[in-house]
Amino acid sequence: MTTFFTTYGFLIVSMLLGAMLGMSLYLPLMTGQLSTVFKPTGGLFPLPLLLVEMIIAGVVSGLLGILVGIPALRLSGIYLAIATIAFVEILRVLSLNLDITGGAVGIFGIPQPFGTPIEYLWIVLPLLLVSMAIVYRLERIRVGRAFAAIRADELAADAIGINPTFYKVLAFTLGAILAGVVGAVSAHFLNTWNARQGTFDASIIYLTSVLIGGSRTFVGSVLGGMVFTALPEVLRGMATIQGLPVWLAQFLRDRSC
Repeated sequence: MTTFFTTYGFLIVSMLLGAMLGMSLYLPLMTGQLSTVFKPTGGLFPLPLLLVEMIIAGVVSGLLGILVGIPALRLSGIYLAIATIAFVEILRVLSLNLDITGGAVGIFGIPQPFGTPIEYLWIVLPLLLVSMAIVYRLERIRVGRAFAAIRADELAADAIGINPTFYKVLAFTLGAILAGVVGAVSAHFLNTWNARQGTFDASIIYLTSVLIGGSRTFVGSVLGGMVFTALPEVLRGMATIQGLPVWLAQFLRDRSC
C-alpha cells in the first residue's frame, strides 16, 4: 500500500484537484450557463499561511467572477463561453508580460508545505469532501431550486419571481471562488506557476469532463474531473504495451504528451 501511494501519489492528488475544478464548472451549469474555468494560481505562503492564501484566492476570484459575470451573463450558451474564453486569454496575455507573474517563464520555487505528494491528501481530500457537501446541500435549498428553475426555463423562472441575473451571477461567483481555492493549493503542490496552466486547452479539458461526466449532478463533474485528469497517464501507459499496432501506439503517445 505504501508503495502504491508513493508511486501514484502525485496522480491521486491531481485527480482530486481536477474533481474540484470540475465542480467549479458545474456550479454555473446549474443555471444552464456554459462558461470556461478560471483558475488563478501563484502561491507565496508557507504552511501556516496556506489557509489565508486559499481565502484570499477565493475572495479575489469571487470578485473577478462578479466583475466578469455581471456584463457577461447578458449573454447565454456558446456566446457566454466565448466571452469567458476571451477573458481567460486577456489574463494569460497579461501574465506573459507582467513582472509580478514572472512573464513567459512564470514563477518557480513556490514553497511546498509538504514533502511528498501523498501528504497533500490531508488538505485536498477534506477540501473535496467539504465542497461536495456544500454543493449537495446547495442543490436542496431555495438557491439550488432557483438554479434548476433558471436552467429549465429562464423566462418561466422570471415570471414566478426568480431573479435570473442575480442567481446566474451567484453561480458564476461560487464557481470562481472554488476554482481560486484550487488554484492556490495547486501552486504549492506543483511548486510552480506559469501562463500555460490557464490556457484555452485546459479550459476545454475541464469543460469536457463536466459535460461527459454529467451536468445534471455534481457527482458527474467530480468523476469526470478525476477521469480526465488521469486519462493522459492511462494512455501513456497503454502506449507502451507490447503488441499494439504501431499506428495505434503512436496515436496514443501523441495524445498523452
